[in-house]
Amino acid sequence: MAVWGVIRYARLPAQIPKHIGMQGVDAWTDRSIGGAFLLVFVYAGATALMVGCAELTLRVTPRDELPDTNTARYAAGASEVLMNRPSSRDSACRIARSLLLLNTSIGLALSVGCGILWRSAADPDVPGWTYAGMLIPFLAGTAVTIAAAVRVRKQH
Repeated sequence: MAVWGVIRYARLPAQIPKHIGMQGVDAWTDRSIGGAFLLVFVYAGATALMVGCAELTLRVTPRDELPDTNTARYAAGASEVLMNRPSSRDSACRIARSLLLLNTSIGLALSVGCGILWRSAADPDVPGWTYAGMLIPFLAGTAVTIAAAVRVRKQH
């Protein structure tokens, strides 16, 4: 997305979309790095967050690798120790993959927005498919992530 933006930046009009409403572009701003690359920065932040969450998920000791929870060390706080842990290493990998897929879905959705943002002409009209093009990848990635979490919960 960033490479595409860098290639397109020199050909952007003096005014670029600031806000896209249901009737199309309803607010404009002067072309600037911050305005033109806002969606790239948002995606970079989402990527850092999702990769960090996936990494932390893989670092958590799964429930089946914990020492016996009947020992005195875990007896008092066993419920806290076991809460929200993946049941196995496979479950942790499944959750991590679903988070990375969700990140990819967010990137696809934001790419559609970048296509509108980086048009060569300052045109207020936005094709009707744009909203579906942004919403469908996001919802699909969210559904996969929820399905992975539910599957892990059912394995307990």
